[in-house]
Amino acid sequence: MGFKVAIVGATGAVGVEFLKVLERRNFPVDELVLLASKRSAGTTLEFKGKTHMVTELTHGSFAGCHLALFSAGASVSRAYRESCVAAGCLMVDNSSAFRMEAGVPLVVPEVNPQQARKALRSQGGAGVIANPNCTTIIALLALNPLHRAVPIKRVVAATYQAASGAGHAAMEELLNSTRAYLDGKPYEPKVLPFPYAFNLFPHNSPMTASGYCEEELKLAKESVKILDDPSVKITGTCVRVPVLRTHAEALNIEFTRELSVERAYELLGKAPGVTVLEDRARNRWPMPVDVAGKDDVYVGRLRKDHTQDNTLDVWVVGDQLLKGAALNAVQCAEAALLG
Repeated sequence: MGFKVAIVGATGAVGVEFLKVLERRNFPVDELVLLASKRSAGTTLEFKGKTHMVTELTHGSFAGCHLALFSAGASVSRAYRESCVAAGCLMVDNSSAFRMEAGVPLVVPEVNPQQARKALRSQGGAGVIANPNCTTIIALLALNPLHRAVPIKRVVAATYQAASGAGHAAMEELLNSTRAYLDGKPYEPKVLPFPYAFNLFPHNSPMTASGYCEEELKLAKESVKILDDPSVKITGTCVRVPVLRTHAEALNIEFTRELSVERAYELLGKAPGVTVLEDRARNRWPMPVDVAGKDDVYVGRLRKDHTQDNTLDVWVVGDQLLKGAALNAVQCAEAALLG
C-alpha cells in the first residue's frame, strides 16, 4: 500500500530532512505534496530523482492525503490541525503545539511505539502524533533502557545545542558570523539574540517566572509524559553552542538502587537506536563531527558519580535534524501506519 504524503514546511531545515529520510527508509510514498508559505511557493525540491514543486499551504491542501509531516512552527500547526484531521490525514507534528495536550500521543518509537497507533481512529480517520523536543528525544534514547532495568529517580542534564535547533536561518547566521569574525568584520545578529561565532549562551527560548527557560521545561515535562512515570524528576540547563547540527547532553542520572557501569554499558550496547562510541585510552568520546548525519544517538563516558550513591554520568550526542526531528517523526508515521 502506498500513501499520499504532505510535508508542511518543506523548504525548512527539517522539511528537507523529511524528504531524505522518507527516501532513505523507502517509506511507501505514492504521491508527494510539498507545502510552505506563499513566499516559498514555486521552489522545487528533489525526491527519488524527480523534481517536485512547492505549493502554498491552504486549508484544502490535505484532500486525499494519508499523512502530513509538519515542521512549520506551532502557530501554523494550530491553525491547520482541524483541516488536516478533518481530511482523514494523520498529522505528525514537529512543533511544541500539542505535546502536552491530554490525549495527544507524544512518541519516541524506541520508547512508546504503541502510543503512535492511538492517533488512528477506528472509523478510518486520523488524529495527531506530537514529535517531542529534540533534546527530549536524544536524552530518552539513553535514559529509557536504563530506566527499564533500574528505575530512575532524578536526572540533572546539561545540554549543548546546535544552531539547527533554531532552523536553517540560525545555521546560516552561524556560518556568516563566523566568517565575519575571522575576517575581522562586524556582524549584527539577526536570528539569535547574541553574537554566535566563538560564543555560547543559555538557550534563547523564552524565560519563565520559575527561572527556567521553556526549553528546559520541555525536557522535564515531555520526558515524564513519554516514560509515563511521574516519579522521575528532571532538571536541566540548556545552552546554545556554535555547532551547526547535532546536540550533546551531559546526563547525571540517580537511580533508585545501584546500577553498575558495566551493566549500563551492556544495556546501552543492546538498545535500539543507540551506538556506544569511545576509546578510553585516547580520551575519545562521541562528538558532533562523529554523529552529524547519523540516525543513531551515540553515547559514551559512562562513570560513577563519586559524590552520590546510585548515580551515573552519561554523555549523549544526537543529530538534532534526524533523530531529534525528521527521523523520529517518520518513525512515528511508520509505527502508526505500517506497524
